Amino acid sequence: MKKTLTMASLSLFLIAMVAAPVSIAQEATPTKSDAQAMKVISKMIDAMGGRKALESLKDTTVSGTMEMISMGMEGGLTLYSLRPNLMRIDIEIMGMTITQAFDGEMAWMFNPQTGANEEMTEQQSEEFKRQAMGDMYLLDPEKYGIVYVSKGQEKIEGKDYDIIEQIHPDGWTATMWVDGSTHLTYKVKAMGTDPMSGGEVETETFTTDYKKVGNVMMAYTMTTYQEGEEFMTMTITDVKVNTGLEASFFKMDG
Repeated sequence: MKKTLTMASLSLFLIAMVAAPVSIAQEATPTKSDAQAMKVISKMIDAMGGRKALESLKDTTVSGTMEMISMGMEGGLTLYSLRPNLMRIDIEIMGMTITQAFDGEMAWMFNPQTGANEEMTEQQSEEFKRQAMGDMYLLDPEKYGIVYVSKGQEKIEGKDYDIIEQIHPDGWTATMWVDGSTHLTYKVKAMGTDPMSGGEVETETFTTDYKKVGNVMMAYTMTTYQEGEEFMTMTITDVKVNTGLEASFFKMDG
């Protein structure tokens, strides 16, 4: 049965879709990454194009479409990012445009109900801040207190995948399945927030259809499942890099 959304709840629903999953309590948080996990991370960086190529991406503009299976809705989106931690998403859906952004200090959004920009809640801001860091968590995990832990391997449909956990200082955790042959991320699983009920829900995101943009590999299709049911598919149609985005573009009054 398809769910329905009011205009007021749609913005919060979209935040939950694009922001990182909520934190998960850890019984004992490791304080140092293990050697096997960092070996996987090193291979991932190389497979994505190498440290030099990734660090050369000062800003990116990603455009695409999204289909929310459970909601029976389709829309378009453009995601802008500027190093080290600025992010903006413009979503076109139901005949309106919703903007969500993190300016390096504060997360804000355009509220279609009031027709004005407003600050996000503290939790939403933390999630956007985490998401805005992008690949910095791979390139310099110690700087941000990120710990990677190896969880062995798993064979899926005849292919071997390395499993590693990414653990943040506040306990936020994501489990990553990395293709043992391509060394690119295949799946990320974590507990997220159901925007309709507010409760926790298991979320899995599959990243596929990798293509090279300049010297960097990027996934062009991302399919998300909630509690095992297909929830949303995002398909990238265009990627631009180093277009000269300015920090003011990410400000609430920018």
